[in-house]
Amino acid sequence: MSDPKNTPTPPAPEASGAAYEPTAVEAKWYPFWEDGGFFHADPEKVTSGEKEPFVIPMPPPNVTGRLHMGHALQDTVQDLLIRMKRMQGFEALWIPGQDHAGIATQNVVERTLKKEGMDRKEMGREAFLEKVWDWREEYGDIILQQKRRMGDSCDWRYSRFTMDEGLSRAVQEVFVRLHEQGLVYKGEYLVNWDPENQTVISNEEVDNVERPGHLWTIRYPLVDASGADTGEHVMIATTRPETIPADTAIAVHPDDERFQHLVGQRVRVPVGNRLVPIIADEAIKMDFGAGALKVTPGHSEVDWEIGKRHDVEVLSIMNLDGTLNELAGTYAGMDRAEAKKRIVSDLDAGGYLVKTEDYTVTTPISNRSKAVIEPLLSPQWYVSMAPLAEKALAVVNDGTVSFHPPRWANEYRRWMEDIRDWPISRQLWWGHRIPVWYYTDEAGEIDESRDFVVSVDCPEPGMVQDEDVLDTWFSSWLWPFATLGWPDADVPTEGAAMASPEALKAFYPASVLVSGYDILFFWIARMVMAGVHFTDEAPFTDVFITGMIKDKQGRWMSKSLGNGIDPLDMIEQYGADAVRFTLSVLCAQGQDIKLDPAKFEGGRNFANKVWNASRVFGRFIPTDDAGRPTATPGRQRPFADLDLVERWIVTRFAQTVASVDESLARFRISEAAQTVYDFVWNDFCDWYLELIKPERDEAGEVQDMEAEPLALAVEVFEGALKLLHPFMPFLTEELWWKQRPRENADALIAASWPTPEAGEQDEDAVALFAMVQDLTTAVRQVRAQYGVSPSKPLAATISVGGEDAAATAEALETVRGYIERLARVDRLTIAPEAEKPAASAAVVVERHQVFVPLAGMIDLDAERERLAGEISNKRKFLGSVEGKLRNEAFVARAPEAVVAKEKQKAADAKAEIAALEANLADLG
Repeated sequence: MSDPKNTPTPPAPEASGAAYEPTAVEAKWYPFWEDGGFFHADPEKVTSGEKEPFVIPMPPPNVTGRLHMGHALQDTVQDLLIRMKRMQGFEALWIPGQDHAGIATQNVVERTLKKEGMDRKEMGREAFLEKVWDWREEYGDIILQQKRRMGDSCDWRYSRFTMDEGLSRAVQEVFVRLHEQGLVYKGEYLVNWDPENQTVISNEEVDNVERPGHLWTIRYPLVDASGADTGEHVMIATTRPETIPADTAIAVHPDDERFQHLVGQRVRVPVGNRLVPIIADEAIKMDFGAGALKVTPGHSEVDWEIGKRHDVEVLSIMNLDGTLNELAGTYAGMDRAEAKKRIVSDLDAGGYLVKTEDYTVTTPISNRSKAVIEPLLSPQWYVSMAPLAEKALAVVNDGTVSFHPPRWANEYRRWMEDIRDWPISRQLWWGHRIPVWYYTDEAGEIDESRDFVVSVDCPEPGMVQDEDVLDTWFSSWLWPFATLGWPDADVPTEGAAMASPEALKAFYPASVLVSGYDILFFWIARMVMAGVHFTDEAPFTDVFITGMIKDKQGRWMSKSLGNGIDPLDMIEQYGADAVRFTLSVLCAQGQDIKLDPAKFEGGRNFANKVWNASRVFGRFIPTDDAGRPTATPGRQRPFADLDLVERWIVTRFAQTVASVDESLARFRISEAAQTVYDFVWNDFCDWYLELIKPERDEAGEVQDMEAEPLALAVEVFEGALKLLHPFMPFLTEELWWKQRPRENADALIAASWPTPEAGEQDEDAVALFAMVQDLTTAVRQVRAQYGVSPSKPLAATISVGGEDAAATAEALETVRGYIERLARVDRLTIAPEAEKPAASAAVVVERHQVFVPLAGMIDLDAERERLAGEISNKRKFLGSVEGKLRNEAFVARAPEAVVAKEKQKAADAKAEIAALEANLADLG
């Protein structure tokens, strides 16, 4: 927290123009906060017991990234929580940083170098990595600067990079420990191979996409013991004829009577002419295709499992770039897509192709490169996940970690209970190199006869390190504790300025994690596993899962669709506060957001409303030449001595604080934002300020505001600014300094969260003023309905109903002045069961009625004629709609939605006619 002695002088306030201009305000307050140390978190204040910690680890954006709407939403939520907790007296730490993003960064730098005529492989590993680090130094911090535009109040001293020295050693240490515990192993299995990036990826990085394709039915000739064709055949159906050269068996179900006599015999693969056995396996679906399955263990996970059970040969015919290798015979060197076409053509020419059908194919796609994934047999490093998942599942089941919304806990459990081992090696250069070392022979080649050594540092001169790097997620799963210095918090390392044993003790575990559901398994679940396994504590207590932002049509935002919305463009157009507040209002728990850029206009309008609210009474606060307040009165009267509207606004503020506190405690961001909005816009601006703002004198000049009303207005407005600050930090900080003289360190960011005084609530005042609001609204409704100018005074009668009508009428007499002023009524009658005046409009308000005489307000004859004409037109329209609905042919043939629409038209027309007839009756 800020030191008053070192806090810079706050910038001069902006002139109070009619519209809020966010650009200048935002540019000056962020440097003030950052230079003043307002974002700082001191571990000593936690370890000494002075303060409770509140910690959020920021999901580290990719070093290649630029701010997008998903970042803007999640940063808004995180900053909102951090600012609120800071004001509530917690030692609040928001840990920023960046992810090295292995594949993405390597691809970006490779493309950049290619434009300059350089090739990664020709350069060599070390030279290429130097270029990556150069690129990171030049471009890597762009997104962090963009986050400052959002107002992110991170303690930037804690900022970490997943490839900095300290985190790199933590990653290597984790690999070593897991290997020592028998949880890291190397094995040759089918992997998800990305031929574009030429690396393995995990199941979680694969998107299964439905695409139109084909299903080919193909004859496989049966052969006798000598290998000669018998003239019979087995038919199989496949969507991947390009893998036929790697077939090593045909499988049928043991209960399928069509094939039972063939089990043990052989067929000839129609491409390559190899002879393969027919085997029986219960995994075969008898109703798929012709009932028999070609078994290709080297290119299908299902076939791999079948092959293991029957010990059939495994062939891999794919090169790492997606072309076919020499085992594919005449198709060697072809791209797999080209090979598919050639093989189908050759099968057709040879008489083996029976039929081709259109078919929807579930296609595995790399969510990074968008290439079609190839199942490929490859030796890789794996983490055995089941032992880690068991402990991570327990902390969710026992409530140590809670998900918001709770339904995401079920998704978490589903994944944990069906978890697979994690392939962690990647065939890249940029990343944490696997800490495995190999002995070499005299020729410098790896000596396969000797065991490898797992070690953070090179064990012996002459040993060479594994060429592969670790999956990017293998570093980010350590984020909550490695950022604070684990495991060597007392060892100074580059890029870890604030890491220390004290920081680790004070700020781990974290309090809240805010993230999207798209990385629930990639990151969140793995962090829980790592935290529990390596620190014996869950890494955080609460997980808030935000929805995803889509375009206004509900489509994912993408470059190809051109439907992305740049948050920086929105900030330029509407201001950061408007963007933040709009996203907060839209952040309904667990729901995706359909975002129309026009919605930010609502946030801008609200910012202007708050700005202009300050101007209503701010003109009466004395200021110096720079616009800084020199004196502001303080409230002298106790709550009991306040008048009704003052007790009402103080009580409503207290209720608002309680509601916001409850909503944010439950991570109901939209609900909290809407509550603050309703109080500021409706209660404070539209009702309270309307009643207290001074009238103009006969000369048209605004009269002075008395000290006591001014003091209360400032008091309530300051409270509202505190509530609004986490949502709209720039605007509220600016207005905070306009209310009263303050010391340099008295910034709003460091102010106390509002806690209304005990005993300063009056429910009766709220109930009575609610009646004032309802009755005033009724009069305004009549004005709008009959086109009576808001400035034109009129008469009104309140007919009070109910058993306690006399007492209610007496209570309303005490607030007569409020109704007269707010509704612009110059002759108000309040009486139990009052008679309705002639030619009056009537509005029912609960048990009461409000009558507004219209004579003299409007031309009654002209209005009667207008209403009669409108009723006639509506009846004609209704007749035509009802005629259509009586037409049996129309009802029978028209789509159901069209018929329903016509029925709704009829219902709406009837309601409109009834309302018009009631208005006509009012006129007598």
